[in-house]
Amino acid sequence: MEVSQESVVQSTISNFTVPGPIGRIPVRLYHPLATGEKKLKSKSGPLLPLVLYFHGGGFVSGGLDDADLQAQYISQHSHAVVLSVDYALAPAKPFPAAPEDAYAACCWAVKNAADLHIDPSRIAVAGDDAGGNLAASLTMITRDRCAAPFAAQVLISPMLDPSMTLLGDAKRLNSDITAEKCAAGYRQYLPQTMQRLHPYAAPLEASRLAGLPPAYIATAGCDVLHTEAEKYASSLIRAGVHTQVARFAGITHGALRTHIPLLKEIVEFLRRRFSVAGPGPTNLAFQPS
Repeated sequence: MEVSQESVVQSTISNFTVPGPIGRIPVRLYHPLATGEKKLKSKSGPLLPLVLYFHGGGFVSGGLDDADLQAQYISQHSHAVVLSVDYALAPAKPFPAAPEDAYAACCWAVKNAADLHIDPSRIAVAGDDAGGNLAASLTMITRDRCAAPFAAQVLISPMLDPSMTLLGDAKRLNSDITAEKCAAGYRQYLPQTMQRLHPYAAPLEASRLAGLPPAYIATAGCDVLHTEAEKYASSLIRAGVHTQVARFAGITHGALRTHIPLLKEIVEFLRRRFSVAGPGPTNLAFQPS
């Protein structure tokens, strides 16, 4: 594969594409060592954990640059490889294109674990906004397809309820995101009404949450989405999923993903989960739905 590469403090960044179900998927790989491509492909030293990160943008916008700060921070401070995924966007590519891209990127990473020098038994998923939705849905997809389990999931101000039944009042909350903006994104992402009840599109509607990986869910106090995310956390807890939830008062939806106190908590959470993750099966393989 062809890559363009540049080194920054404590990290190496590579941009390339991986195969997907409907075309090539642009990705950005962050390695926590600033020693270049030779070290990245070295077989010596301990295998590193991997974090798959999905950017926000309401399913219709956004890209790899929107996830750059948080991806670099997570890579550098948790000593993990981060693969940021530029999944298909609506309306040109509506559901289920985005979650299938997410699954394909994960399968590619596992298939190429040796070259990436990662441990397939220590993979976490993370995302903000629409990316939080994709991270949550990906945990269900891998479970349902009998793939290797994830070590953890991190959801940052996620969009989890296309029915929008729990949205807060934007004016009262001083929210930078509104019901109208959420509705516009969902209309393009889920053009068929019944898709809004599909668990891979609406994690909050999922009735089967048992067996999902430990979760860290972060919400912003000034965000109309915080109630649905916190309800999802409660549902995970009731299903027996180890779940940590934190609301950051005075922070807006858009600011949360790069809020340093949040990123510090994410790193601590991932370190704990990676430290307890034992060897597991590595039978993750792409199976089109």
